[in-house]
Amino acid sequence: VELQASGGGLVQAGGSLRLSCAASGRTFSTFDMGWFRQAPGKEREFVAGINWSGGSTFYADSVKGRFTISRDNAKSTVYLQMNSLKPEDTAVYYCAASRGRYYYTAVGQYNYWGQGTLVTVSS
Repeated sequence: VELQASGGGLVQAGGSLRLSCAASGRTFSTFDMGWFRQAPGKEREFVAGINWSGGSTFYADSVKGRFTISRDNAKSTVYLQMNSLKPEDTAVYYCAASRGRYYYTAVGQYNYWGQGTLVTVSS
């Protein structure tokens, strides 16, 4: 599966953005999906995961209550709604597909990656 992330940009603290990740191929609905982010000088970290049907989600503590992951299998797209953004949310955001479980948080547990989209939150 090929993944294409979009929707990043510059936003003020307290604002919102919605990221999208479009997948090619007919097997999208068989994958659990995740969003990760990587800030400058830091390791890539898990943000949120969703199971193949969209019925189960899992979040990093740092974004819980502010971010929402969802998916539309008919459109082969996964979303990340980000509200109440903070400067520390600034990072390149990546979507990823896993043949494992949506609650996997390690980079190595995801099989396919998108190219990333930059989110910058100004204070």
